[in-house]
Amino acid sequence: MDGGGAHRTPEDVFRDFRARRAGMIKALTTDVEKFYQQCDPEKENLCLYGLPNETWEVNLPAEEVPPELPEPALGINFARDGMDEKDWLSLVAVHSDTWLLAVAFYFGARFGFDRESRKRLFSMINNLPTIYEVVTGTAKKQTKEKTPKSSSKSNKSGTKPSRQPEPNSRSKMPPPKDEDDSGGEEEEEEDHENTLCGACGDNYGQDEFWICCDACETWFHGKCVKITPAKAEHIKHYKCPNCSSSSKRARA
Repeated sequence: MDGGGAHRTPEDVFRDFRARRAGMIKALTTDVEKFYQQCDPEKENLCLYGLPNETWEVNLPAEEVPPELPEPALGINFARDGMDEKDWLSLVAVHSDTWLLAVAFYFGARFGFDRESRKRLFSMINNLPTIYEVVTGTAKKQTKEKTPKSSSKSNKSGTKPSRQPEPNSRSKMPPPKDEDDSGGEEEEEEDHENTLCGACGDNYGQDEFWICCDACETWFHGKCVKITPAKAEHIKHYKCPNCSSSSKRARA
């Protein structure tokens, strides 16, 4: 993202933030084995970068001073083998959150955002769970606490009316609230919005296909785990990438 002489808005910066965040979440969740291998402690000071096209890379820091953008934490690879893997990933997640905020507010300063624009930018950012919350499962726990017990596995095939292809479809969406719930339609919509994708951490989107892992009961955007509605029709027991990789490591 560059200035280019064009007027930039908080929404422009937020789109950049969300894309970089999505890439870093992929590195620390669905692409974790690939990320782990690239963080060789024998190499130099490596950094994890989130890119504006929702991808990630592990690379050396820029050599120019000052750099074009704030730099992520250096040397994330050095601690890889000296810590428990989950603790290491959590630590990288914390530094990734810090870097994303630094980049967003760097752009805010560069584009001359006033107080109200900075406030609007932070408000949009703050509505998303942090990378740390996604990686450690805190975001999932918060979502489950807001979801009624009666809307768990038994309602896994439930869909919003506008997305249900046929009565007995196995296409999966985040479970709706019970019809007799005292909150009515507004609370039902709020419950959907509180459902977070276990891969990218983004909220529920009304026109997006979702699928639930039968092992950990976490919901995912179909596109994040490369599952289409057609594929879901033929899956009896779906396991997300995290649960699949855990099973492989246990067998090994």
